[in-house]
Amino acid sequence: MAAFASALRVLPSPPAAVPRRLRSREQRQGCRSRRYSKVVAYYALTTPPYKLDALEPYISKRTVELHWGKHQQDYVDSLNKQLATSMFYGYTLEELIKEAYNNGNPLPEYNNAAQVWNHHFFWESMQPEGGGSPGRGVLQQIEKDFGSFTNFREEFIRAALSLLGSGWVWLVLKRKERKFSVVHTQNAISPLALGDIPLINLDLWEHAYYLDYKDDRRMYVTNFIDHLVSWDTVTLRMMRAEAFVNLGEPNIPSPSSFASDAEEFLDHMIPDAEIRMHERHLHHLMSCTVK
Repeated sequence: MAAFASALRVLPSPPAAVPRRLRSREQRQGCRSRRYSKVVAYYALTTPPYKLDALEPYISKRTVELHWGKHQQDYVDSLNKQLATSMFYGYTLEELIKEAYNNGNPLPEYNNAAQVWNHHFFWESMQPEGGGSPGRGVLQQIEKDFGSFTNFREEFIRAALSLLGSGWVWLVLKRKERKFSVVHTQNAISPLALGDIPLINLDLWEHAYYLDYKDDRRMYVTNFIDHLVSWDTVTLRMMRAEAFVNLGEPNIPSPSSFASDAEEFLDHMIPDAEIRMHERHLHHLMSCTVK
């Protein structure tokens, strides 16, 4: 998940004896301290990895422009305002989400941080001409944990439709159980804060689909699974997840064991995708020199 971390930041190094969570506000906000100088980095709105009309006819350009350019931008702007005077200044986005969740009693920074991350992850969970069947490793794991791909598909749709109000539906890897699970979360809650490893998410806030589907959430979710979900991205996320969770058999295949078509995808796409995702997160930097 490192590709969805935060903006690049260069922080002062506090005394080694002081644990990160016990540092003073002055140390965390080095730009305000007379003892430290640093480069200040702000979160910025990152663009989806495709043209804004690339998901049509299932998600319109108009919806993407409003969803990404207005709603997501608002979350980014609000988060930056909060962090200007926050104890979490300088945390990566994932660190901020996990800490600000505060064991189920979210601190003020949590909602905006989670929504910024959730949206990054959402856009990357789709691709033009997506859907269809996952690659063999992901498919084997789905069949192992759900019985069949059809069962997974039905469970994903059922979870989305059973969510009352706004939120997200996810395919996650449960760390302790070492298996896939479909879950939905209310409002801004992210599985990151719950200790799970997200693999897919779908935005179920009304602004994500109302222009295109009105109140027909079922059709929106069905089109996502059948025509938009990026199984290529899920494969990459699973390869990273297996560094933390030993799934046993069946394993997600390593690049060297992929069939020729998958090898071509990995050889060509992974470096470009990784570079692109990291470059998008080298956000606007603003220097701050303390006299």
